[in-house]
Amino acid sequence: MDDDETVFEAVRAGAHGYLLKDVTEQELLETIRALRRGESRLTPQIARKVMDQFRQLAESSDYPRNADGSTAKRQCATETLSEKEEKILNLITEGMSNRQIAYAMFLAEGTVKNYVSRIMEKLHANTRTALAVISTRQRRSN
Repeated sequence: MDDDETVFEAVRAGAHGYLLKDVTEQELLETIRALRRGESRLTPQIARKVMDQFRQLAESSDYPRNADGSTAKRQCATETLSEKEEKILNLITEGMSNRQIAYAMFLAEGTVKNYVSRIMEKLHANTRTALAVISTRQRRSN
């Protein structure tokens, strides 16, 4: 499966390579050798997804570009999260799935999905990865 969430969860978990199941035997062997040399390998389709995600994060960054190309820190124009939303955001940042969060917080998985959607809306994030990045930045600045 090559859906975005799987890719980003694998990278967040420490993957140094990501191949789709239709790779050739030769590509697989070359990737294994490259990983043993300390290189990272992504199929072109996955590399494109990763690059697109980085572009989105850069565009929604707390450090937008000024007209002269320099960066300027701005205040994050987001709504305040509730205590429960903060807890769910922290669990997302730890890499937990909706099912794991639901179990940990004694909520239905559908309820967690609703919370995640609301958090994404409040923080202007498009993916769980973006949420984790925003959360990490906020922790560093506090």
